[in-house]
Amino acid sequence: MNEKELKDRLGIGVSFDVGIRKLEILGKEIQIYFVNGLCDMEYIIELLKELMDLEARGRETPHVREAIENHLTHVQVEYKDTLEDCIVEMLSGLIFILVEGEDRAFVVDVRNYPGRGPEEPDNEKVIRGARDGYTENIIENTALTRRRIRDERLRHEILRVGVRSKTDICISYIEGVADPNLVKIVRKELESIKIDGLPMADKVVEEYMVNQGNNPFPLVRYTERPDVAALHLFEGHVIVIVDATPSVIITPTTVFHHVQHAEEYRQAPFIGTFIKWIRFIGMFISLFVLPLWLLFVLEPNLLPDQFNYIGPSEDANVSEFMQIIIADVGLELLRMAAIHTPSPLTTALGLVAALLLGEVAIEVGLFTSEVVLYVALSAIGAYSNPSYELAIAIKMIRLLLLIVVVSFGSIGFVMASTILFLMLIQIRSLNKPYLWPLIPFDPQSLWQIVMRTTVPNLRRRPRIVHPQDTIKQTSE
Repeated sequence: MNEKELKDRLGIGVSFDVGIRKLEILGKEIQIYFVNGLCDMEYIIELLKELMDLEARGRETPHVREAIENHLTHVQVEYKDTLEDCIVEMLSGLIFILVEGEDRAFVVDVRNYPGRGPEEPDNEKVIRGARDGYTENIIENTALTRRRIRDERLRHEILRVGVRSKTDICISYIEGVADPNLVKIVRKELESIKIDGLPMADKVVEEYMVNQGNNPFPLVRYTERPDVAALHLFEGHVIVIVDATPSVIITPTTVFHHVQHAEEYRQAPFIGTFIKWIRFIGMFISLFVLPLWLLFVLEPNLLPDQFNYIGPSEDANVSEFMQIIIADVGLELLRMAAIHTPSPLTTALGLVAALLLGEVAIEVGLFTSEVVLYVALSAIGAYSNPSYELAIAIKMIRLLLLIVVVSFGSIGFVMASTILFLMLIQIRSLNKPYLWPLIPFDPQSLWQIVMRTTVPNLRRRPRIVHPQDTIKQTSE
C-alpha cells in the first residue's frame, strides 16, 4: 500500500533521479528511497553492505527493527511517523527506510549537495584576513559560523518555508546574548510565509521579514563573510541563513551597518579610521556632488567669488541636466554590460566605454568635460560603498534631487534634503530606528562608528539590539 502511494506521489519510474532499492532482511522486506544527486552514494552503498551482511549471517531474531537500526552505520538516524514527513526529508537529500510490518520509518542523513567550495566573496575582499566565504550549501554555512563561535549557546534553528520548494531556512543567534523578543519576531515572520517556493531565496525572505514598501534604503544587511556574521552574532544580532544562496541576512541593521567593512578591522585603528572617513566622504560625494554642481550652474550667484571657476567653460548642445542624466544612465548600462559580458571581453568593453564617454562624446558636444568629471566622481563614491543595495538607493535619491534642483532650484534642494532626512528618521527595521545612534542620539556608540576604536576598548555590545548580556569583556 505504502509502495504504491509513494510511487504515485514521487513519480518513481517517471522521474529518473528518484529511486527505490528493495532488500530482504531477516525475512522482512525493506525499501530504501533516495534522490540521486542529493545523496552521497558511498554512504548508501556502505549501508547496503552492512544490511546485506546482517542477512548473510542468517541469525534469526524476533527484534528485526532493532537489528536493522543497529546496523545503520551513520551518526544521524531519526524516526518519522508519516509518509509526508518522509517525503519532505527525502527531497531534502536524506533517505528513508521502510520496514515491512513497522509503522515508523528510519531517516538517515546522507546529504551531499552539489556546489562550490568556500571562496572569498568578490564584493567583500580584504587585503589581509580570512579567504573563506559562505556557499549555497546551508550545512556548510552553519559549520563555517560554528567554527568561529565555539559556544554551546549558539543556536541554529531550522525551518522549512515554501509549500512546494520546502526551502531550509536557519535562524542563528547566541542564547543569552540575543534579545528573545527579536528572535521571536524573526521566527514569527518566517513562519508566516505562505508561498509556493523561494526562487530568489534570501531576497524573498527579506521582503516578508521587513516592510520595505516604496522605501529604497536597505533594511537588512547581506554578507558572504563568516567572520562578519560571527561578529554580529557576538553583538546580539540574529542571522538568517537561506539554503541555495551564499548571502546571509543580518538583522536588525541601521544605515551605519551598511557602510562598515571588514577591512577597517584588519588594519591599525588610525588606518581604520582613515578608511572609514574616506568611505563617508565617498558616500557624500555620490549623493550630493552632482545636485550641488547643477544648482551652482543654474544659480551661479550662490557661489563665492573664489569658486567662480565651477561651471561649464565651454558650450554644449545639450543642457547640463540632460548631460548628467545621459551620462548616469550610460554608466549604469556599462555596469550591466560588464556583468553580462564574458570575462575575456571586459577589457575591450572598458576601452570602448572610455573612448565613447571620455573623448568622442566631448568632441561632438554631447558632454562637457566637467560633467564627465563629476559623474565619474559620483560613480567612484558609489563604488566605495560596501553595500550594493545602499549604493543603488543613493543613486535613486540623487536622481530625485537632480529633478528637484532643475525644477525648483535652491529652495527645492533644501526642502528635498530636509524631507530625505525626515524620511530616514521615520524608517524602522524590525522596530529599530534606522539612524541610530545619531537619532536617537547615543554619543558613545556614535563615536565607535565614526572612529575605529581599539578592540580592548569595546567593552559593551550595541544597545540597538537590546542584548541580554551587555558586557563583551570586563576591564580586569
